[in-house]
Amino acid sequence: MALERWIVRFACTLALVATSVAAYDGRVEKKTFTLASYTTLAGKTLKNVRVGYETYGTLNAAGDNAIFIPHFYSGTSHAAGKYTAADAAPGYWDAIIGSGKPIDTDKYFVVSADTLVNLNTKDPRVVTTGPASLDPDTGKPYGTKFPVVSYRDSVRVHKALVDSLGVKKLYAVAGASGGSLQAMEWGALYPDLVPRIVHVIGPGFDLQPYVVEMVALWVMPIRLDPKWSGGDYYGKEEPVEGVAKALELVTASTRHHLWAEKAFGYKWADPAKNPADALDNLYAIEDTLAKAGAARAKTVDANSMIYMSKANQLYHLTDEEVRGIKAKILFVPASSDLVFPPELAKRAAERYRAQGGSAEVFVIEGDGGHLDGLLAIAKAGETIRAFLAR
Repeated sequence: MALERWIVRFACTLALVATSVAAYDGRVEKKTFTLASYTTLAGKTLKNVRVGYETYGTLNAAGDNAIFIPHFYSGTSHAAGKYTAADAAPGYWDAIIGSGKPIDTDKYFVVSADTLVNLNTKDPRVVTTGPASLDPDTGKPYGTKFPVVSYRDSVRVHKALVDSLGVKKLYAVAGASGGSLQAMEWGALYPDLVPRIVHVIGPGFDLQPYVVEMVALWVMPIRLDPKWSGGDYYGKEEPVEGVAKALELVTASTRHHLWAEKAFGYKWADPAKNPADALDNLYAIEDTLAKAGAARAKTVDANSMIYMSKANQLYHLTDEEVRGIKAKILFVPASSDLVFPPELAKRAAERYRAQGGSAEVFVIEGDGGHLDGLLAIAKAGETIRAFLAR
């Protein structure tokens, strides 16, 4: 892939999928689901909770052919297809969602929804409730007065969504990275509703302490940006630089050194400016990731990114919860993943089998790092198709 093409793709989203397969052919429409109130796991009540969602395919008369697709850390509900023919790229998992594809919309009714505290609050097609939302009681953004929420809170809101759509039983839940955590939460919270889980580039049943610190580091540039002001920046100049650097960190840590070597090597950002001659002369990888982070920062809310990091950190299923899961689980790690290395999925599969559960593992081979679970998901397509057929 040409470097320039990569920049354009990244600037649009961290997870646009390049594929020769035609995009989901149905028109994708963004809709909004609203709850008059929701009480978080921590006991805080929120009014007028709203999340955006998309559907692909048709729900059958029995209401049991639905597959829910929760999204990853910096993602949105746009999992497949295009809103308009002029869109630069389809949704991030379009390679496997659509007519005749592994998650076949001729068979399944596919639903995807924005999480609570979604990062992308400035994207007009994202609907979420979080720190950037207006508090109905004050008419002002919540800021850091918004309660801490976990992925489990998002799953509970999404459960109300699928209920409202007439879903009686899910056929499966499938997600990548942060979406894989939510998929497992679905299995733990609603064991009789979820018979299959596809856990892509995930850690298994809990978040390792190393990754707890990693996601804290991701948002540290925001906290260090003076314009963050402890989260009180709405109506003022926002900490855009901190957000840009935070997104740059996310990209660097979710890739792999072999990917960096192939994509950039030791090329200079400017052929006329040797990095050895001045501190501001950069290598191509530095310049590219910095520009991509700055472009992406235009759609991201700083507080929401911090809240989403906290939601990831809180993922931890108890032994009792794991024992209560009834679903068959397909673990799909990526061989070069430095965030959730394959051994974590393999260990989780062994643990699940030891308690009598059904678990399979398919490893996506490649050097793209963690993002292979998004950009190279087609490699796991036939395995996912076969798993869903069982």
